[in-house]
Amino acid sequence: MKFEANPPDAASLMMSARSFGNYDLPGALADLIDNSIKARAREVCLTCDFGGGSPEIRIRDDGEGMTAEELRRAMRPASANPLAKRSPDDLGRFGWGMKSASFSQCTRLMVLTSRAGQVNGCLWDLEDVDGWRMGVLERADIAAAASPGLEKNDGVEVVWSNCDRLSENGSLTIEEFNALVAHARNRLALIFHRYLAGEVRGRRLTIRLNGQKIEPWDPFCRDHEATQELEAENLEIAGRTITVQPFILPHYSKLKDIQYDRLSGEEGFLRNQGFYVYRNHRLIISGTWFRLVRHGELSQLIRVRVDIPNALDHIWKITIDKSDAELPAVLRARLRQIVDGLRRRSASVFRARGGRLDRGHTTSVWSRYARSGEIHYAINREHPIIAALLESGDDEQKRAAVAAVKVIEQAFPVQAFGQDATVGLDAIHQTRSDPEAFRADLNAALPLLLARVGGDLAALRALLKITEPWCEAWETTEGVLKEKGWLRAESQQ
Repeated sequence: MKFEANPPDAASLMMSARSFGNYDLPGALADLIDNSIKARAREVCLTCDFGGGSPEIRIRDDGEGMTAEELRRAMRPASANPLAKRSPDDLGRFGWGMKSASFSQCTRLMVLTSRAGQVNGCLWDLEDVDGWRMGVLERADIAAAASPGLEKNDGVEVVWSNCDRLSENGSLTIEEFNALVAHARNRLALIFHRYLAGEVRGRRLTIRLNGQKIEPWDPFCRDHEATQELEAENLEIAGRTITVQPFILPHYSKLKDIQYDRLSGEEGFLRNQGFYVYRNHRLIISGTWFRLVRHGELSQLIRVRVDIPNALDHIWKITIDKSDAELPAVLRARLRQIVDGLRRRSASVFRARGGRLDRGHTTSVWSRYARSGEIHYAINREHPIIAALLESGDDEQKRAAVAAVKVIEQAFPVQAFGQDATVGLDAIHQTRSDPEAFRADLNAALPLLLARVGGDLAALRALLKITEPWCEAWETTEGVLKEKGWLRAESQQ
């Protein structure tokens, strides 16, 4: 047998690199920010310029910068062995990150760097890469292309141009571009929230997007007094430690609208429950149960932080774009046990928000009567919405309303409820888990309630504040009144 060189075609391989991973704009930016963190940058500045429909994106950091040789090595495709031993704080793996992330968005990648007063620059242009032609910039080229101040301070600036992948059909409007940038801001606030909040010792990071500082977005809402931070557990796998930290979020009735919207993200509160996997404090995957359980109403308050070291990348099968991972089989049984226990805790939060009969000075929907050892539940006819229904319409309509209430009471599923409570009380919940549905129901009830208090807005507010279910989610209720301008009107009465 003899051997001969059979190198890949440069243009074909580099074009193929555009499809490595499943990058979107925030994922691609995050990959480059990983490099800035590795270079001990304190600040990363992102500039997204629409450029009249020909966008240019710059990523500049104040890290250690690179020498000419280090720059050439960083620009080389597949510049690192994924099996090689790395520093524990290294956020890379394959040596493709900067190239594949950049080419997923653009066809022209320029990297400028400064260290100790020495500036260097290299460029890949996928339209002119035959024979592995990489451009090496002269000092005058660098001075013309770099942002002001790069030559005077250590750091790296990455420039993407010919950003053809920002749109699906080759054209991009300013509105579409702004939406992409806003989405990137939100995702980066989540991916790097622990760095932005200064939780990583010695690694407090500032990220600015078009001059504005990105604030951290904590998916566990740890600054809320009603968030339950449960005991962390360390699990051993392949001689390494994985830390599992569960959280139970507050019921939406205890959250402000802006907090609920932030925790809901773009796919809704229900879809954001589950595991949040971090590799060296950097978010890899969020809102997944790894097929251990289904996304459900009673588990939507559960979020579990899982911290893994980069030495276990091969076991977790971290993808090249750092957007996905696979739960190791050895952990499935224990994590399922943890999740089952958390679902009971989450369910208890919903049960606690349901109707209660033991609260003084509150108008409940149900009344409880006990006599001669027998217990009977009845709908409270004095509840304002029930009373309004019973008193509206002509005599025939009133009689029909009374009959309807009695049918509901008499058909209460006592036996089924008793069986369900015996088997699993934690699985029973009757409260609204969606504030939008709560708001819609309140808006539908307000005309009846306002008529009942004779149009007096102050009396309406006082009534709602002591009446179920509106008093149980008062911030949401008050928000609806503010939207209608009724609280301002009340103060003027």
